[in-house]
Amino acid sequence: MKKINTVFAFVLYMGFIGFTGCISEGNSNPAMPETLQAGATAEKQTEIEWIDTNKVVENIEEGQKVEVVFRFKNIGENPLVIKNVSASCGCTVPERPDKPVMPGQMGFIKGVFDSKGRPGENHKTIFVDANTNQSMSYNLEFTVKVNPKKA
Repeated sequence: MKKINTVFAFVLYMGFIGFTGCISEGNSNPAMPETLQAGATAEKQTEIEWIDTNKVVENIEEGQKVEVVFRFKNIGENPLVIKNVSASCGCTVPERPDKPVMPGQMGFIKGVFDSKGRPGENHKTIFVDANTNQSMSYNLEFTVKVNPKKA
């Protein structure tokens, strides 16, 4: 019985050492990418100035694809990272910059709208998430007036 208690105590002790070892190493997790280990909250925030937030495209023919571009400037002191862009529906495909926008530099968010099967007036939104101070989420809106396909 003494031998079993000793083995149990040893296993318990090793488990405790392993547990406290994980705590003392902080966020270190070999399965987690380095960028996430550093923590998204460690990312420095900056300021954005939107040049365009609303666009109107008139009189395109049904079936055409149209590109809308929203411009912005990094007016802060740190690199501006556009983390995510998404659209209000599948007829619009948004694109974001693939590299951070340095202080003082301009950047843009592009969206391609497919008018196939969408005659009439279409209101669309592109949602943007960035590492900015006040708000981290922005809505860019555009309206496309699509002429119905002629029979």
